[in-house]
Amino acid sequence: MPNISLVVIADPSSPYLGPLSRMPADLQLTVTDNLEQLKTIIPTADAILYASFSPALVQILPMANRVRWIHVLWTGVDALLTPDMLNHPAVLTNGRGVFSKPLADWVAAVMLFFAFDFRRVIRQQEARLWEPFISNGIEGRTLGIVGYGSIGRAVAARIRPFGVKIAALRRRPELFQGDSLVDRGYGPGQLKELMAASDYVVLVTPLTAETRNMVGSAEIAVMKPDAVFINIGRGPVLDEGALIEALESQRIRGAALDVFQAEPLPQDHPFWRMPNVFLSPHCADRVAGFLEPAFDCFFENLDR
Repeated sequence: MPNISLVVIADPSSPYLGPLSRMPADLQLTVTDNLEQLKTIIPTADAILYASFSPALVQILPMANRVRWIHVLWTGVDALLTPDMLNHPAVLTNGRGVFSKPLADWVAAVMLFFAFDFRRVIRQQEARLWEPFISNGIEGRTLGIVGYGSIGRAVAARIRPFGVKIAALRRRPELFQGDSLVDRGYGPGQLKELMAASDYVVLVTPLTAETRNMVGSAEIAVMKPDAVFINIGRGPVLDEGALIEALESQRIRGAALDVFQAEPLPQDHPFWRMPNVFLSPHCADRVAGFLEPAFDCFFENLDR
């Protein structure tokens, strides 16, 4: 490998940076999230690994004239696609699909949570109430996947063995041909049809100009009364006001949310107090060792 200069934008004391020890010996490595230091070193850098959530990357781009490759350790890049980034000649790569397995597990978990009414189970246990009841299970139900990319396909692979039917929507529905995981495929313009046919709907799409607020009151209105809405994609893809109204009026059964329009979720947000909402603080993919595949992806690209 030719001698190149790599800048890692991250707090150098972060424990998750351990895999950086695998760097080639002849690579010039600098790890910092200090903006002033970055401004000094970035003009001579060949590549950037963005491994934090600092705004520094966007701020230093105008000075990164020599950089020819930028890798984002995470999956989401929507917040980074500023005019400077879009106009920069460097190749931009990310950790697409590296967190798909834990996200798929989380979707399975919340589907079972609602199917077996674990909220009620916990409530009865805390109150020491012995009140047997009948659950539904998920076999024979339909999961609608909105955004059938690497994560969406991982969700389908995890859920299909439960006997769940898979409906999925993607921009290029012709790619469903030969996919044994999908029972019914949908294309652009068929979101309402998918949501009306599904018992569970999981939103997996990235945030783009086209997907912002793509799920609103009109789409939620066609859902089944006992349907559950799940979002592991991006918060702004969903009209939260429309979902809140549907949940408060019990128009749908519930929602499981890991991403939100505002993060951290404000303490006065209605989601906190809703018994038919299961929420987690944008950490559905964070399991032990979850960053190892992300660094594997980075090192594969570094070799390239």
